[in-house]
Amino acid sequence: MSSQAITRQASTTQPVNRQATPTQAVAPEPELLRLLDELSTEEKVSLVVGASMWATTAVPRLGLEPVVMSDGPVGVRGPGGGTSAMFPAPSALAATWDLDLARRSGALFAAEAKRHGVSVVLAPQVNLQRTPVGGRHFECYSEDPHLTAEIAVALVGAAQERGVGMCVKHYVANDSETERTRYLARLDERTLREAYLAPFERLVRDVGPWSVMGAYNGADTGGVSARLLEHRPLVVDLLKEEWGYDGLFVSDWVATQSVAPAVRGGLDLQMPGPDGAWGDGLLDAVRSGEVAESELDDKVLRLLRLARRTGRLTLPDDGAGDRTGVVAAGVHAAIDLAAASSAEPPAEQLLRELAARSVVVLKDDAGLVPFGHDPARPLRVALLGPAAVEPFFQGGGSSFVHPDRLTYPADELRAALPQGSEVTLLAGARALHNPPELDVDRCTDPATGEPGLHVELLAADGSTLEEYTAQEWTGWLHDVRPDADAVRLRALVRLDETGEHELGVGTVGVHRVTIDGAQVAAGDTRVDEGIVLSSGHNHPIADLVPASGSADLDATLQVVHAVGYGHFVRAALVHRLPGPSVADELARAVTAAAAADVAVVIVGTTAEVESEGYDRPDLNLPGNQDELVRRVVAANPRTVVVINAGAPVLLPWLSDVPTVLWGWLPGQEAGTALADVLTGVTEPSGRLPWTLPARFEDVPVPHARPVDGVVDYAEGTDIGYRAWERRLAAAADGGAAGGSADAGPDAPVPAAPFGHGLGWTTWDYEDAVLARGEAHGSPATLTVYVTVRNTGRRAGREVVQVYIEAPDGGPSRPVRWLGGFAVADVPAMGSATVRVPVPARALQVWDPQTKDWVTPPGVYRLRTGRSVADLRLTNELTT
Repeated sequence: MSSQAITRQASTTQPVNRQATPTQAVAPEPELLRLLDELSTEEKVSLVVGASMWATTAVPRLGLEPVVMSDGPVGVRGPGGGTSAMFPAPSALAATWDLDLARRSGALFAAEAKRHGVSVVLAPQVNLQRTPVGGRHFECYSEDPHLTAEIAVALVGAAQERGVGMCVKHYVANDSETERTRYLARLDERTLREAYLAPFERLVRDVGPWSVMGAYNGADTGGVSARLLEHRPLVVDLLKEEWGYDGLFVSDWVATQSVAPAVRGGLDLQMPGPDGAWGDGLLDAVRSGEVAESELDDKVLRLLRLARRTGRLTLPDDGAGDRTGVVAAGVHAAIDLAAASSAEPPAEQLLRELAARSVVVLKDDAGLVPFGHDPARPLRVALLGPAAVEPFFQGGGSSFVHPDRLTYPADELRAALPQGSEVTLLAGARALHNPPELDVDRCTDPATGEPGLHVELLAADGSTLEEYTAQEWTGWLHDVRPDADAVRLRALVRLDETGEHELGVGTVGVHRVTIDGAQVAAGDTRVDEGIVLSSGHNHPIADLVPASGSADLDATLQVVHAVGYGHFVRAALVHRLPGPSVADELARAVTAAAAADVAVVIVGTTAEVESEGYDRPDLNLPGNQDELVRRVVAANPRTVVVINAGAPVLLPWLSDVPTVLWGWLPGQEAGTALADVLTGVTEPSGRLPWTLPARFEDVPVPHARPVDGVVDYAEGTDIGYRAWERRLAAAADGGAAGGSADAGPDAPVPAAPFGHGLGWTTWDYEDAVLARGEAHGSPATLTVYVTVRNTGRRAGREVVQVYIEAPDGGPSRPVRWLGGFAVADVPAMGSATVRVPVPARALQVWDPQTKDWVTPPGVYRLRTGRSVADLRLTNELTT
């Protein structure tokens, strides 16, 4: 079929703002159709299969350069290594509820992408935080679809206005890391439409993301059960046809498992390449007629469109007849890097502000924050906790970046406090199981006597293929020759310090580890690329043994042959020096706290706990951190606890600590941001984008494990705080849907509700006026004008939140749900009227019978306040 016969959504140079009804496809850009006719079948196939791990195929004769992609939720790593700006975790950005900060973050993503030669950033992740134990919870924005969509639309729009594509992921219902490449997500149609698809739809209709990533998992939506990359109703019929999506649908890495089913399911680009299902079989499928060339053409057009938008495809100027200097079509007023940089603040300035603004004040009963603002009064501060010594800057997995710089709380607090102040830094507890990495300078090659490790590459029969001495070891051996089956590492480790040392090797796959001739660890399970997809290779836990004087280390480890990821060995060689016992470390911290004017305890999760690839078994703080908090607050009632975690953890001591701040995974500006918060430079104005449980047994969805290969979304649209509100209502007298204030004595009350955060001032809500906009044939947009008064002595930032309660009768709805929000900066003792838009969709439900959005009639209540549990004003609306 001629390429002229293809009809698809046209490119646009403005943000997409389509109606909720199906979009009529229009002809593609004529200039791209002309290019399509110049491509051979072989070239077309090569364009829809990655040329490498991170880039697509170039066709120089047509002016088509590679489209380079990079992981990106917490920064743009870039394909060539080096350092990057490290953002706070996405959950921290959502905690600001600040769309301006989201737009500025999108601009910084664009600048970072250009700095690293990247065309498309694989971010943001707009899956919902269905359960707090989800391993990638920190990479997502919120448990609420509206907050998720608002933040994502602002960020993606700002990045793409600057000529950098964003790849929104993971489409769809990719909310568990357990068996994530195999499980089937089972959702009813309303749950899928009203919750999990909602952020994707908003993005497609409002800003038109230039690429969307398909997930590993499958989906059972009632009518079709299939892997997402083969799910035609969700990808072709809904995403591309109904929503009119004209961008590229790309696979998650190594997720493509078929040729024709994935082609017809809507996949446009297999990554990585050049091998894999499409690299090995697509060309033959086209030649045999199993896949029609017209099916291939639509995918090539989408790739060309993406290349053009990102400046990787140059076309002739009108009348010029050459391919030079053409700005990418579809870029919204594209800005070159120099111009963009001159208009944006330095990365560290924005990231410092973002990290500080995201901090949530869970409680501050004693008014301890801020402190140190009296320059005449030096302070003695005990800065305690594992995360005070070594903060958890970023979560584990594919989002990992090497930061441009790192700032530490002790250094920055010493610089910020009044002259003469003292900051005593102690860990006081242990959060990590694995000790630090082994210093290879302690090692001697037993075969040669040279400094370093003896490395032998072994064939499958055990024979030696190659051997050498390695004087450096990063925990990895990359690019191992393909004929190697295993690697043997040997070293004589000097343990000069008096006392008991601990040694171990963390690895994956088949292995045997001995220390001083005694077997320490062994395993016989072979692994492949699945261990990469599960991220199980990132933080392998080592079995530890005591040693002293010297130790003979001998480890034979599997070479992992991973399709798309090469051949590597993972060996985390770890070593703990002799030192104080756990009890001694705790006692020293308590002594320091007792002698201080104020104690600041920073506790949290670690990369062994929060990471892509695995879900958490519980919500406990790792190690003995809870005991540290209890002992410190008993020794010094002037204690501030800071939580260094991206996802909820249990705080069993919350009622005993006067001041508790949620500090997130703060990125490179961990130290500067915390110092700004503690000393009053920046208000911690964050609000929780998820619910903080008080007890694990109260969590509505306590695990993400598939049962018989299926993750069943039986809770429907009652995700996150909606489930808490449902149970609170059920526990209220008579079962009325009254929410938190009406909860009965048996209601499971969270430690902190969705939307909660105190800041450092107090607020009165004085008035709310509801206005309805012009409809023009579609449901009217609502606006709530809310007057708030800052009743404190400091200027403050308030996040005004509007929740909706449905009429009685009609289809089942959540008890209440977020309809809109807005941020306002108000001077001390001042007032402001805040405009809170509530989209028409907020009132609608999906009707599976008519396959359309409808607004059930009746009287709606719009309740305005500071969180889902602190609602101050009410407006009614009759539809």
